[in-house]
Amino acid sequence: MSTAVPAFLSQASADVSSALVVAEAAELDRALANASPTEIIAAAVKAVGRDKLAVVSSFGTESAALLKLAADVDPAIPVVFLDTGWLFEETLAYRDTLIKLLGLSDVRTIHPLSDALAREDSDRDLWFSNPDQCCYIRKVEPLARALSSFDGWINGRKRFQGGDRASIPVVEADGARLKFNPLANATLDELKALYATMNLPPHPLVASGFTSIGCMPCTSRTLPGEDARAGRWRDRGKTECGIHVTKTP
Repeated sequence: MSTAVPAFLSQASADVSSALVVAEAAELDRALANASPTEIIAAAVKAVGRDKLAVVSSFGTESAALLKLAADVDPAIPVVFLDTGWLFEETLAYRDTLIKLLGLSDVRTIHPLSDALAREDSDRDLWFSNPDQCCYIRKVEPLARALSSFDGWINGRKRFQGGDRASIPVVEADGARLKFNPLANATLDELKALYATMNLPPHPLVASGFTSIGCMPCTSRTLPGEDARAGRWRDRGKTECGIHVTKTP
């Protein structure tokens, strides 16, 4: 006798699961709307469980604050780091520095699929001809794969970064997962104060005029008065890689 679950039942189950996550996210967002970043991270651990919760970090210009706050709650919370194959050497060195400094004990570096790179970006110029697809195979797909075993994740987006981030909630539903934004309410001055009071080292490229750092070909310095993310995909009509606009499966 076949024990396969009919497709329509599987979809119905997925729909119910997603609806429950949406409801839980809304409840947590209301409860944590004015909570501190540390309180939000602690609530995430309680809601999901440490082993089912991931901090996703680029180890970029503003990453140390979130990683420090998470480490203060529990340094064993898994940290997922996307090595796209196009990162600055300074970013990789900064990752190693912060792992040691903060005592992070479970940092998982993930990579794009080699067959996808060979098939779609063998000449390493996809970033120029089709940046959205480049981001997909180097960031969006690897992250979806990495998060497949987690029920929730934490990221470092802030409302002051503007654009699509200006109205992010503290907690939201991301497909079948909870997504926590502990720094959503933080201001730029508060973030600078965190670095000072926690004695956190800046990313090595900050001194060279980089205010937001991603992949090397698609990151440039910002000019005085520009938005902090103005140097990302400059003049390409693109502001996000897709991680935060594509629901993970």
